[in-house]
Amino acid sequence: MKQYNKEARVTLVGAGPGSSDLISVRGLKVLKQADVVLYDALTDVALLDEVADGVPKIYVGKRCGKHSFVQDQINSMIVENAFTYGHVVRLKGGDSFVFGRGSEELEYVESFGIPVAVVPGVSSAIAVPASQGIPVTKRGVSESFWVVTATTKEGGLSKDFQLAAQSSATLVILMGVRKLVEIAKEIVMYRKSYTPIAVVQNGTLPNENCITGTLNDAVHISNKMDLSCPGIIIIGDVVADHPSFFEDAIQRVVDMEL
Repeated sequence: MKQYNKEARVTLVGAGPGSSDLISVRGLKVLKQADVVLYDALTDVALLDEVADGVPKIYVGKRCGKHSFVQDQINSMIVENAFTYGHVVRLKGGDSFVFGRGSEELEYVESFGIPVAVVPGVSSAIAVPASQGIPVTKRGVSESFWVVTATTKEGGLSKDFQLAAQSSATLVILMGVRKLVEIAKEIVMYRKSYTPIAVVQNGTLPNENCITGTLNDAVHISNKMDLSCPGIIIIGDVVADHPSFFEDAIQRVVDMEL
């Protein structure tokens, strides 16, 4: 394989939670210095306009049931493009190290002697609830929060759900919209059925959508969601801070009476 004169190197850049203007200043600077960009499905494509003309932009996104490449292929592509072009910017949604498999990519690339830098990103686990006015911690309400994935390597729910549900902490669940009803059934074993819950899809984007309710509304909420779209689930009393939480609750009562 031909190697260009430029030094092979890789930078993992967290693109932020959705909207292109939520990338960090450092991340944007590095993106403009790329010789090739590999970007994923949770990246606002508007960021690609910041890449210099003529720089290859390669989509390697993975969505449920729609994987353009498996992770091993992506790892190899990062290394191949570094040796071919020089500076690879691996642009990943949110933060690379929060369920982004960034550590796996870093370890693989470093095994070839290629230097790797990391630019942290704003994690959707915190930013998306905040964009809806939902704090993950609040004095007197929630002293801590758990960030849990609903999609484990084995395919089932993480055992951490049981531990998290038994705490008083806010639960922030990623990659779980398709399992909302299953998650609610697990959590309600340890928390009251009227515990507030919110599901946010397309967080921080113009078409952001938030549905609020309680654990016993899980089926109703699931029926209202676009299950083909990823989202974030927030469970805990802090969800009651959402501006429409009580309005939604009243509307559900009205709908039930009709």
